Amino acid sequence: MSSDAARSAEGAVNAAPCAASEYRQFDFWLGAWDVRSDGVSIALSRIEPGRDGCTIDEHYAQSDGYRGGSVNFYDTVLRKWRQTWVDAAGSVGEFAGTFVEGAMRFEGETHTREGRRILRRMTLTPESADRVRQYSEASTDEGRTWRPHYDFLYVRTAEAPRGP
Repeated sequence: MSSDAARSAEGAVNAAPCAASEYRQFDFWLGAWDVRSDGVSIALSRIEPGRDGCTIDEHYAQSDGYRGGSVNFYDTVLRKWRQTWVDAAGSVGEFAGTFVEGAMRFEGETHTREGRRILRRMTLTPESADRVRQYSEASTDEGRTWRPHYDFLYVRTAEAPRGP
């Protein structure tokens, strides 16, 4: 095969590297959202496709000034979704999970800037096309006990895109 033909064949294989159905499992979260806690608006969040559909990128801003974001992607080797979160306070989180029984379920840990380690379980559940519940639990004792961390409702705003 000539080098031109080899490059053409390679280009065809890599034309849509993230087109498999697994990459679309988290598309329900794409859009612009009003984030609510106990019915009160606390943040705006924009979730958009990135890197030619290979990631889902979150841009989160609370009304009290707290800001952060995540990069979410399907890892074909682990066969899991992964999320890396970084906030403006220097805290980071690493999560891995799967889409099971109609919800994205993550487990992982957060590290504060000071080095405190917090285990986390987080579930994102589409309640309708325009509502997603994000529920998180935290453990500060290596998983012996868990407590609610937050319970947010994402409500789609009018300017929200609905897909990649």
